[in-house]
Amino acid sequence: MTLYRAVFLDLAPLDQGDLDLAPLRTAFDELICHTQSAPQEIVERLQGAQVAIVNKLALTDETLARCADLKLILIAATGTNNVDLESARRRGITVCNCQAYGTPTVAQHTLMLLLALATRLPDYQAAVARGRWQQSGQFCLLDYPIVELEGKTLGLLGHGELGSAVARLAEAFGMRVLTGNLPGRPPRPGRLDLEELLPQVDALTLHCPLTEQTRNLIGARELQLMKPSAFLINAARGGLVDEQALADALRRGHLGGAATDVLTSEPPSDDNPLLAADVPRLIVTPHSAWGSREARQRIVGQLAENATAFAAGTPTRQVN
Repeated sequence: MTLYRAVFLDLAPLDQGDLDLAPLRTAFDELICHTQSAPQEIVERLQGAQVAIVNKLALTDETLARCADLKLILIAATGTNNVDLESARRRGITVCNCQAYGTPTVAQHTLMLLLALATRLPDYQAAVARGRWQQSGQFCLLDYPIVELEGKTLGLLGHGELGSAVARLAEAFGMRVLTGNLPGRPPRPGRLDLEELLPQVDALTLHCPLTEQTRNLIGARELQLMKPSAFLINAARGGLVDEQALADALRRGHLGGAATDVLTSEPPSDDNPLLAADVPRLIVTPHSAWGSREARQRIVGQLAENATAFAAGTPTRQVN
């Protein structure tokens, strides 16, 4: 099948002007790129297009019903919740996503957050900015306890490609790694239920998808099972953690610290519990763990591969 016309509806989250889009352009006779598209612009912009490329914009049943020429949807991400997959299937529209493009950079970001918590990096940086080191009576400033990772236990929830990459990095720091069973999935040999896993870990990192079974996977009860000194890191999906429960636990001094790259609603509102100024020992990064230039360029390559494979009659990374 020839893919004459493709429309990229929301290029801005992917390309900061630093990517080579040539592999994607050569996959089509025509590629039209929009930095962003308002919901009311989607149908008009997809008229006459065989391919829609989206990052986070929603393609609903109503939208798909009004795009008669559409044959292929390429998602410039792994998550598919922004596309009505059942509607696409009924209408004969193939949907393909991108996979494992960000493993190195997200694993790196996860360890960065863990190291920042363990070394109290934000606190020491702020202390220097306030002049505390300059006013110190000795050569060093040791106001905040530093934790050595070697010999500590890391718990993983989600042990696919990304979780495995984080495990390898943690083991390089001398950590012992334990993995947990996930709700809604059959227990796996060697993996622990949460009740057994959580009390043992010095740090817990999340790498699982957000489903109805994993929503609020870590809530008040689970946080209470963790050591008061433990760290929690979430670079997966915001809905995995009960944000109010985490804010409350940190205010009580339960947990050595927490870090998250994701929030339940993104971009977040100012009243998100984890954005309150009085939550201590918390690091929040703006869903940037995936965003290295290398990872984003791999997305471009996978989008082109998905388009070319579909045109050849052998779809790859198909999700519907």
